[in-house]
Amino acid sequence: MRVVVVGHGMVGSRFVDELVSRLEDASVTVLGAEHHEPYNRVLLSELVAGRIGATSLTLPAPANERVTVHRGVACVAVDRPGRTVTAADGRVLAYDVLVLATGARARIPQLPGLAPLPRGAHPLRSVDDARAIVEAVRTSSRAVVLGAGVLGLEVACGLAGRGVEVTLAHGGPHLMDRQLDADAAQAVEHGLRRLGVAVRVGARPHAVVVSAGRVSGVLLPDGELLAADLLVLSAGTLPETDLAARAGLAVDRGIVVGPDGATSDPAVFAIGDCAQPPEGGTGLIAQGWDQARRLAAMLADPEDRPSAASHPGGTDVVRLKAHGLEVVTMGVGGSAATSGATRRAVRLSDPTTGRHVEVVVAGGVVVGATCVGAGTVAADLTTAYTRRTPVPSDPAQLLLRPVRGAGAEVEPSVTLMPDRATICRCNGVTKGEIAAGWARGARTVEDVARATRATTGCGGCTDAVCGLIEWLARSAEPDVDPDADRDAHAREPAPPSTGTPARPDQAVSRLPMRTLQTSGPSSR
Repeated sequence: MRVVVVGHGMVGSRFVDELVSRLEDASVTVLGAEHHEPYNRVLLSELVAGRIGATSLTLPAPANERVTVHRGVACVAVDRPGRTVTAADGRVLAYDVLVLATGARARIPQLPGLAPLPRGAHPLRSVDDARAIVEAVRTSSRAVVLGAGVLGLEVACGLAGRGVEVTLAHGGPHLMDRQLDADAAQAVEHGLRRLGVAVRVGARPHAVVVSAGRVSGVLLPDGELLAADLLVLSAGTLPETDLAARAGLAVDRGIVVGPDGATSDPAVFAIGDCAQPPEGGTGLIAQGWDQARRLAAMLADPEDRPSAASHPGGTDVVRLKAHGLEVVTMGVGGSAATSGATRRAVRLSDPTTGRHVEVVVAGGVVVGATCVGAGTVAADLTTAYTRRTPVPSDPAQLLLRPVRGAGAEVEPSVTLMPDRATICRCNGVTKGEIAAGWARGARTVEDVARATRATTGCGGCTDAVCGLIEWLARSAEPDVDPDADRDAHAREPAPPSTGTPARPDQAVSRLPMRTLQTSGPSSR
């Protein structure tokens, strides 16, 4: 089978890896418009913040003689009747199956002053964009970040951490308005101000002020001028559909595909940010990776054709990567929390101090949650949501933990988790799989990433993986008892009884909250 893949980003490269591991007779040619090796686009804000270097973005790419990659070579045309594609360098490639993984481009707001982009104005979509922003920070003292979605918040916090005076401007009603309601957004805004980030919401910028070809400020509708010598554009993305449209494929906002990723041409498929599946695109890498896996499985076994009902849950968990600001959302929340007759929502909210937690339960499982400023609760609720584990009939028990006496509560060590516990949620990698990789010679985080893909998603599991590697190394020393940590934990005095047994799935906020709100049908 001759397979041509257009796009060598996070989703395209994952699809190639999944396909060659399943289909021995696949011959794969990849056209990638960027000159770089596949890299983790999710962590670009970490590069801007200075917490990682560019080399840390590179994704593991196992070599395979059946895969040919042409980097820096875009696809310019698709001949569907002849089943060929034409590359920018003139070569013509024949295919039996064509997979479009062209991704999305940064959306540039239609504002006076941004056409063409002046010096000092930068979108953030590629590693080259991130490097340009890092370079601009060296000579910038005041920045405006336009757009308060997940990326905008991460970039604003990262720039503030570099000592830049930052204002976050957003035309929507409140921060992260696609994921949060007003109360949760207020808690996030409190956290941003604590980190030194000024916030302007509810007023779409009127114009970008340019002086001598360089950004000097952003003008708001009320006449306020936000002075800036650096402007970061994080106003969303637009799916790359031009190639598909020129080829005559059905295109809406994205390339229209069915549950199996097939376009209006059964020999052409689309996955990732460029695709528009029946359930809608989330813009999250977990969805794209799931599409890559399912398409590879189907091409290897045509009988394994997914239906709309076969999509796994847990691919819509949003986790903000900003030091000093904890925000996690998943599933339904806000006004949608009680829109269903069987849903019940419980909320603990103290927005003025930066804390807000909400959990939504239906059918005995968590179907949504929002956590701001409550990392431990977020971790437990994410586990319950992704695993679909049964929850108490009263969802308040998910947020209220019995008082454990004076003194700080010790968080459970990752080494005490069972082997089946998921460490890397983006890739579904368990503790046991990481340990197995270590046994086969994976001794560093990079080795583990190559062996298991752990840490190659949002990066939130990196500390846990490091801790596991250190523990595994100690356990291999002849004079060290690998269960010493477990034994020490077992010898800790038990917490005083409160009459309500604590359970692992009963996540709790240990912080005082001012209001308790419940909604939905009574548990009775």
